[in-house]
Amino acid sequence: MKVRGVNYNVEIYNGNQGKERLILLHGFTGSTKSWMHVLDHFSQFELILIDLIGHGQTESPKDVLRYSMEEVVNDIKEMMDMLEISHTNMLGYSMGGRVALSFTVRFPQYINKLVLESSSPGLNNEEDRIQRIEADTKLAKDIMSSDDLSHFVRRWEDIPLFKSQKRLPDSVQSRIRYQRLRNSPRGLANSLMGMGTGVQPSLWHELKRVKTPVLLLSGELDRKFCEIAKQMMQQLENSSKKEIIDVGHAIHVEQPQIFGKIVNEFLLRN
Repeated sequence: MKVRGVNYNVEIYNGNQGKERLILLHGFTGSTKSWMHVLDHFSQFELILIDLIGHGQTESPKDVLRYSMEEVVNDIKEMMDMLEISHTNMLGYSMGGRVALSFTVRFPQYINKLVLESSSPGLNNEEDRIQRIEADTKLAKDIMSSDDLSHFVRRWEDIPLFKSQKRLPDSVQSRIRYQRLRNSPRGLANSLMGMGTGVQPSLWHELKRVKTPVLLLSGELDRKFCEIAKQMMQQLENSSKKEIIDVGHAIHVEQPQIFGKIVNEFLLRN
């Protein structure tokens, strides 16, 4: 799908007139393939899976500015207009959650319910923002300095955020690694530079304006994002929070059944 000059990969499942829709947005280094093992849990919804800019089969433009949060939100709005979607639920994981929240703040009238898995509204503290931008810039340079992504992916798998994934079966870890390796080095580097946590506009001050029902999910072992979810819930007027026992950052990967059950209960509740 050509969206504002960029070729996007958009996949639709369970297409059926009358079904509620659910848009799923993956995390950094992910793609539509990141959701394949949980799709069966959402059979009551028409599912729209998007490879975000620089990821999966979506194009990876040279211009870093094209990856800004504002641009990505505009892309999703344009996609929805092209697909004639006026209302939808939205689920975002990590980076995809930041995109989903940014979209909801900008276009609240389009979102029925919002699910944020291990996500944040960005950084409020200027010093933290500067440090994160510096770290992401270095990481982007490291990604671009190699001919392929294998060295970066090995390092990425070993960061503390994903420690609990080492307990997953080898077949699952191999599947995730294969998906990550299929990304474009330029796409990943530009994503960090364009819509990384440091560079994106902080949304903390916008949370009180969000009236959309929001479910905040975090893994018990991911203490940083459990605390962020707790702080977000204090600001979000219409929100609930679930902390899933004995999992880390990627709940949908580590406990897909529990993840599917909790998300379904929230989305199907009147």
